[in-house]
Amino acid sequence: MKNQSKDFSIIDKALRVDGILHTRGKLIIKGTVKGSLTGETVIIAKEGTVYADTKVTSMTIGGVFEGEIEASEELIILSTGQCSGRVVCRDFVVEAGGVLNAEITCTAGKANPGKRALPAPGSD
Repeated sequence: MKNQSKDFSIIDKALRVDGILHTRGKLIIKGTVKGSLTGETVIIAKEGTVYADTKVTSMTIGGVFEGEIEASEELIILSTGQCSGRVVCRDFVVEAGGVLNAEITCTAGKANPGKRALPAPGSD
């Protein structure tokens, strides 16, 4: 994992952000974010809602997310989470009870473009 910043931010329940949000380190969203979001580690708490196009390293959804996610590392949807839209990520986890209604592209294990992947041992 990359060296991530130790910065820590919270968008609390009573806070609503409309527009462009850039963050470093860990961001916990308990309020509402609309627009676009770029950052490292983003956590949408159970009471949080995000309607945005996002580009992050890692995202955990415990509340509601609608939009596009590009997560270079991982996307985790908790049992209380709801995700809809379009997702591109390397690793992907949905806990039992989590809701997913999105177009998903996982990049983990994909061969480099232009190179042919070797067959698994024992497969013909």
